Amino acid sequence: MAEPLLSVIVPNCRTPELTKICFRLLRKFTDPEKVRVIAVDNDSGDASLEYLRKLAWITLIERKVPPGESGYVMHARALDEAFARVGTPFVMVMHTDTLILAPGWHDHLLSRFDADDVAGVGSWKLEPPRPLLLQAAHAAEDLFRRIAGRKSADDVRYLRSHCAVYRTELLRKYTGGFYDGESAGKAAHLKLAAAGFKMIFLSSEELSRYICHLNHATMILNPAPGDRKTGRASARDRLDGRMRLFKGILDAEELDM
Repeated sequence: MAEPLLSVIVPNCRTPELTKICFRLLRKFTDPEKVRVIAVDNDSGDASLEYLRKLAWITLIERKVPPGESGYVMHARALDEAFARVGTPFVMVMHTDTLILAPGWHDHLLSRFDADDVAGVGSWKLEPPRPLLLQAAHAAEDLFRRIAGRKSADDVRYLRSHCAVYRTELLRKYTGGFYDGESAGKAAHLKLAAAGFKMIFLSSEELSRYICHLNHATMILNPAPGDRKTGRASARDRLDGRMRLFKGILDAEELDM
């Protein structure tokens, strides 16, 4: 059997149903001869960890989280712990709220590495287009930020860790990995770009044929105290509605084998 081309790293933290959906869809639509899956559990201590322990087709790393470690640091350090074990030519990072929808997804992503100077391929935002009114409000907010001398939220675009694929050799040679004091992957992206490599952003329209992202789902399922955005009941209701679309996957225990 040929060696896998791609390692997929998926950090996990206390999302039992979402974890099942994520990994069962990976199992359903992934060619195991091409892809190795590494899960990193961030000290969940719940049913999601017990579930991952049962999956013989993944590599599971059980990471102990130091007291007081923040969410974004936890996520980035989990990626680095798994990345240290990667030996495939390409590595992909994703979240448990990133869901694979169709076969051929890995072939499509790897096909974009059509030249040696392409170091990364992935997404800045992977979500359905916003209604026109929300787009206008977002544009107005950015305009006021610029007038006030503040950076726009979109001033620095980078391949985000919900869907990003890299050439392993280049990521290892030119960056310090994913834990860099900022959001996972931001500094790595900028260093690779500064070294002269191409970082390719794929549109939501292109990626949505293969992948969807339940935006902020992990935070909605584990809301931080006082977080008005992810802690709202309406946010949980919307997420529950989207997750119900995958009830058939939740019932498909045969995909765990």
